[in-house]
Amino acid sequence: MRSGPRPAVRRSASAGRDLTRLKPLGIGLGYQVQLRDYIRSRRGRFDFLEVVPDILWTDLGRSARPRYRDIEEDVAFIGDVARTMPVIPHSIGLSIGSAHRYEREHVEQMARWFDRLHFPWHSDHLAYHLTEGTPREINLNLTVPVTFDRETLSLVTRRILDVQRRIAAPFLIENNVAYFEYPESTFDEPGFLNALTAATGCGLLLDLHNLHTNARNLGVDPLAFLDRLDLDCVVEIHVAGGLEFDGFYLDAHSGASPEPVWALLEEVLPRCRNVCGVVFELFGSWFDELGADGLDRQLGRMRDLWAKRRSQPLAA
Repeated sequence: MRSGPRPAVRRSASAGRDLTRLKPLGIGLGYQVQLRDYIRSRRGRFDFLEVVPDILWTDLGRSARPRYRDIEEDVAFIGDVARTMPVIPHSIGLSIGSAHRYEREHVEQMARWFDRLHFPWHSDHLAYHLTEGTPREINLNLTVPVTFDRETLSLVTRRILDVQRRIAAPFLIENNVAYFEYPESTFDEPGFLNALTAATGCGLLLDLHNLHTNARNLGVDPLAFLDRLDLDCVVEIHVAGGLEFDGFYLDAHSGASPEPVWALLEEVLPRCRNVCGVVFELFGSWFDELGADGLDRQLGRMRDLWAKRRSQPLAA
């Protein structure tokens, strides 16, 4: 990682509420190592690359200095892509919903990556993976949903404001997939997200496959969810595929997106006034099964819906 000046610090209102000034990018693809040849040879199929930045470095632990060590081959590849198209970070490392702490060092790492990539926005999940344990903290290694109550709202609000103060780019929070519900929640999910965006000015990353997964497993009404959500805050949309496993439907990013997700995208895209991009997510281990032509079809279908939205007046 090259050294350089600290990135400019914006007040939270400026960093988080400039959503209408973001420029639409179009169709995005989530980076995986197995997709490198596809990315090199078919850059005309998508307009920007989204990357989970946590896979570009090795985390040596909280006591190490420096804590994060670049994986040189991956960083070089992303740098090459960034010379021809925007690269958008979609993090998994904040653990913004943990009760005891969240990863402030991850925020500093992302500030350094802003110096490198000057990304127009960045995002993470409304979730946590770190929890207190005995004798030491436990990393659950999955994104666990938060409780939708006022205590969590206050906690996450403070942390989003902290991220916004440190990184001079709008921050988005993603609706999380869930396989259970907390009985003590006092908000529904769209109500919680609306309260969070109102309190911080952050944007939303609307993951339609997460919503579909919650509809399958928890009986969430996806159209009612979208009707309740403040869609003016949506900057980015995710679509993906999943699979059945042991009585559950999993957000596995395992292939083509199912038809109900495409229907949701067609429904919601014209209603999102400030949306700047739609991203297809695929775990690299499933690329051989989907194939380059199959991935072309997913991106092409997204492109068609994006073009349709751009050619029509926005829905009221």
